[in-house]
Order: sequence, then structure tokens, then C-alpha cells
Amino acid sequence: MYYHVRHSIPGRIRLEYDNRNIDPIRATLAENLIAVQEGITGISFNSNVGTFLVYYDISKLSECEVLAFFRAIDGQYLDDPSMLASVREPDVSISLAGTLVSMTVSYALRKLLPVSIRSIMRVWRAFPRVMAGAKCLLSGHISDTRVLDAAAISVAIASGNSRTADNIGFLLSVGETIEEYTKRKSLDDLAITMFSGNESVHVLAGEDTEEVRPLSAVRKGDVIIARTGDVIQADGSVAKGEALVNQATITGEPLAVEKREGSTVFAGTVVEEGEIHVCVRQIGSQTKVSRILAEISSSNELKVSSQKNAEILADRLVKYNFLFTALTFLFTRNTAKVLSTLMVDYSCAMKLAAPIAVLSAMKEAAEHGLLVKGGRFLEEAAKADTVVFDKTGTLTNASPMLARIINFSARSDDEILRLAACLEEHYAHPIARAIVRAADERKLEHPEKHAKVEYIVAHGIASYVADHRVLVGSRHFVINDEHSEAPDSLDDIQKEAIKRGESLLYLVEDGRLIALFALSDPVRTDAAQVILKLRESGVSRCVMITGDDEGAAKSVAESAGLDRYISRALPEDKSRYVKDCRNDGHKVIMLGDGINDAPALAAADVGVAMGESAAIAGETADIVLSGDSGLEGIVTARELGRGLLRRIDQTNRSIVLVNTSLILLGLAGLLPPSVSALLHNASTVAFALQSSKPLIKEDF
Repeated sequence: MYYHVRHSIPGRIRLEYDNRNIDPIRATLAENLIAVQEGITGISFNSNVGTFLVYYDISKLSECEVLAFFRAIDGQYLDDPSMLASVREPDVSISLAGTLVSMTVSYALRKLLPVSIRSIMRVWRAFPRVMAGAKCLLSGHISDTRVLDAAAISVAIASGNSRTADNIGFLLSVGETIEEYTKRKSLDDLAITMFSGNESVHVLAGEDTEEVRPLSAVRKGDVIIARTGDVIQADGSVAKGEALVNQATITGEPLAVEKREGSTVFAGTVVEEGEIHVCVRQIGSQTKVSRILAEISSSNELKVSSQKNAEILADRLVKYNFLFTALTFLFTRNTAKVLSTLMVDYSCAMKLAAPIAVLSAMKEAAEHGLLVKGGRFLEEAAKADTVVFDKTGTLTNASPMLARIINFSARSDDEILRLAACLEEHYAHPIARAIVRAADERKLEHPEKHAKVEYIVAHGIASYVADHRVLVGSRHFVINDEHSEAPDSLDDIQKEAIKRGESLLYLVEDGRLIALFALSDPVRTDAAQVILKLRESGVSRCVMITGDDEGAAKSVAESAGLDRYISRALPEDKSRYVKDCRNDGHKVIMLGDGINDAPALAAADVGVAMGESAAIAGETADIVLSGDSGLEGIVTARELGRGLLRRIDQTNRSIVLVNTSLILLGLAGLLPPSVSALLHNASTVAFALQSSKPLIKEDF
């Protein structure tokens, strides 16, 4: 690790490091590695100015030994993925104004030093930049702006322009500080807006009891319960139970992994089957924020095409900077003009403004009730020409209502409802909530008297209650798959329900149908208006695909004004339809809310989950709508996506215009290098601030 000693007294030493190459998370890792060494009594770092402050016990360590610790920390440690994953990036709580004042005072005080000392310090401070540029050059990265910076400082020092060299170094440091602060502030603002900490989790409160707590109230050592379809909300180890866990979001493994007592599990992974009790090691909201923001910041796949094009263009334009420089030197032999061409580049502004525009758009989306997991998804939403809807909980209200109970047993309706609610209370699907809500409205208690609940995706639930096998689910599940006994009047009852626009939920005990629950599911009041707005925005096809019966599907499709509907669809049917649309050249948005929608959400160009969706649907989706935004959120997403693409393109054109003007003014001798650098940095910050402005007017 490269460093130099800024100040030292026995027991205390301050080291300066290159904070352009050592980011805060690597500095945190270095701090952790040094802190555990015997004799170190305290250590802290300031990532903004790039310093470590170390306290040590002089009876155990010498200054040389402390410095040896830092020399031993190299890329083997600082670039190791597993070690980096073990630390959290520190919170940003710095004052930009205070930092700039400190830098300015330091720069002014250096001018009071003797000329010989200033010369040594000038070379010493320039050395890291020159080395960084040389490394880029040797590795073939001639388009890196660090090569331009190194060339500018080297030319200034070599030509004896000491004042220009000092000014260039100072202005580069100021520009980098402002750029880093602006980008980090954008990420922090996005994190605060996206994650409010209002998620809930089931926590084991006693030996056989559980309670629902907000995720923010979960602490290390608590035992949380994760069942089929749940997203595990914390890093930890399995204390009890067995489950198949999909870890694709963490490890990329395509198949679920078996987890049993003693196994380690990670926040953000999904229980595909089974139930486990997890002893919390690290709170899930923290790991979730870190994971999503890390993906947003670094993943090329999540960048909008305009952002990627801007970065490519910026790199290409660096070559033209060098061409201008060579031509200027060839024809003028004027060092000031040569420096002017080196001090202005297109890359800084383009590579700062585009990601800030994306982060700001995502923050604005969050303010409108949309959690967007990458800028690319706003772009895809803007370009989509096909929107596929699930029905229950998506086009219809998130709260289907129990209309009536059709009872084939000797038990009362209340007993039948209590039995169904006992099983359905574990699941987040709207139909399950309708059964539980109906029981609560009748003030029916439904204590857990069943054995382990087994959820069969898109079909239903199976369990044992007092040694009786009980099934709750669709007709296909209980009649076709389980071959349950049913009354002869079942077909007539189903036809009547279809005419009423009702969905039927089947309850079976010991192989015999004992009751039907007729559920009505009103269409959302804004559904027809949203679909009209989607058509006006360029969507050519709006389709609904649902597992419900023909009658209910037809009724909703007509009310919402859809082009087409598909009923009695299984999860694989939904996913297949989305894939077929994409293969035909369409860009597809899929909206859903249930476990059975997850495959289709993953298959679409943009998967959109409703705010009250099952956890696995929310984790699979690219955009999550809040309960407040409703379906209107998808219209907002398209508007934000269009505005984002326009802003990036307009900003790039302005960057080229402004910086080309600065280069030409420098060539004409109208701007000295230091002024060119100042105006270049000022315009870069101005473009960044412009990119952070809202895309949608308040009256939208």
C-alpha cells in the first residue's frame, strides 16, 4: 500500500495515502487489518483527504513496525472479493464546504514555504498522478483521463511553469473531491429514499410462538422464520429446519441449494421449498442496501444505453485531446497552449453527469413510490410496446372479498372458514388474505393446529390438521391432481360462479371436497385509465394472463379495456407467453404480485411487482410499485425513462460544446491553463447539478 508520513510523534503517526486508488471500503478493510495487530491502540481514517491516524503502544511497537504493517497490505488483501465482502462501506458524513476550505488553506500555506521545499513538495504531490497516468499508459489505457492529468502536470513541471503546475494539481484535487462527493451524495440520497425500513419479518418469540416485527426492530441473535416463497431478510445460520434456498442473487447458482441446521444463509436469497429458523448474524436491510447499491454503481448491465454510450464516447474523445495537443505543439511550440488542450477533457463531465442523472431518476422514482433496481429498467420501460398483466392483485384490487361459502359438510360455515384461515394465514397472496380477513371480520380465532404446511406453487396448500389431510387450492389441484371426491353439482356451481365473475377456492379434507369459497375481485378503479395512458404513450398491446377461470378473466378484461386475455394459465404458461413475445421482437413489461408470477417477471424485459406482492415476486422484479402509486406507477416509470434518456443525450451535447469551446479559446491564447482548468471543473460540476434536477414536474 503506497503512503507517506505526514506527521509523527512517539505513539502517534499520521499517514497519507492515495484516495483515488484506495476507496473508502478498501480503507475500511485496511483499518480492520491494522487494528487487530498487537500494539495498535487506535486507528481511524479520513477518506476525503486520504489519511490514516494511528495510535500505538511504544513499549510493544516501533514506528518502523507500524509502517511495515501498511507496506504489507497490498492488492492480495485490498482486492480480495471475500475480504471486501466482510466489511461495510463507512457512512458518508463529511462537510464539502469544510473540506474545500481545508484544501484551500493548505494550498495557500504551502506558498509561504521556501522555494526549495515547495519544489520538493510539488514533485512529491505530483508523483502519484504521474505514476497513475504511466500505469494506464503501459497497460494500454491511453483513453483514461489520468493520462491527460499526468501529461499536463509533467509538461508544466518540465517547462518550469511551477505556478501552473501547482494550480493544476490543486484544481484537479478540488474537482475530484467535488465529483466524488456529488456521486456519493447521490447514492446516499437514493439509499435513504429507497429503503424506509418498513419491511416486516416473522420472529420466534418463544418456544412455539412467533410474532411479526418490522425489520428495523430485528437484532443480532434473534431467530427469524422463513417459509416457502419468503426472502431471507438477514445473514445468519440455520438453527432449525430444512429448505431449498435459491442463492442466485448472491452466488449466481441456477439451482436451489439444500440448507439444514448449521448451514449459512444470506440476506436476499429465496426459500423455494421448506421452512427454516435463521439465527441472525447481520441485519438484512443493511445487506440489501449494500447489494442493490453496489449493483447499481458497478454493473454495466444495469446502465442505460445512453450512459454506456456516453462512457464510450468520453473514452474515444480523450484520443482527440492528445491529437489537439500534438498539433498545438507542432504548430505553436507554446507550452501554455499545449497545457490548455491537456487541461480540458470530455470524459470527466460525461462519466459524472450520466450516472448522477440515473441515480437522480431512481431517487425521483422512489419519491413517486417506485423502487427501481437499475437505470436500464427505466429505459426498457420507456421503450416497451407490450404490457402483460396478472389479474388477481394486479389489475384487480389487492384485496379480493369472500362473497359466499358453498358448504358440502355437516360443519358450520364458521368452522369451515376457520379451518381454511388456519392454513392460508402463512401466505401473502391476495386470495389467502381474503380468507384470513373474512375470518377476522367474523371474529373467528384460527390457532395453528396443523402440521407443516406445504405450498404447491400455482396450485394450493396441503397440510394435516388433527391427522386429517387438508387441501386448499384450485380445482385443477384438488380434483385433477389429487383426485378428490366432489359432488355431482360441482359443474353447475362453477358455471354459476363464472357468470357472477367469481373465482372458486376449493377446500378438501381426507380426499373429499367439503366447501367452496366464492371470491369476488373488483377491478382497480384506475385500471382502465392507466391502460388508456399506456396506449397514448406508445404501448401497442395490453394483455392479461391469469390462472383464474374464463368468466372472471373475461369480466376483468372487458372492464379494463384489454386487447386480449388468457385464462387458466400456469406459471410456465405465463413465462412462455412473455418469452414468445420477446422472441417476436417485442419489448415486454410484465406486472404481477404472486409467487406464481415470478418466472414471468424474470423472463420479461422489465418485471414489475405490485407493492403488496409476495416476497419472491418483489425480489425477482426489476421495479416494485408501492401500494400508494398503484398501476399509475408504470406510467410514471415510462415517463421517467423517457426523460432520463433525453437528459443524458442533451447533457452530452452540451458537454461537447462547452469543452470544445474551452479548448479552442485556449488554443487562441485567450485562456491560460489554470483558467481553463477552473472553467472545466466548474462546468463539470454544473453539468452534474443539472443532471440531478427532477425529470417530472410536480403537477404530473
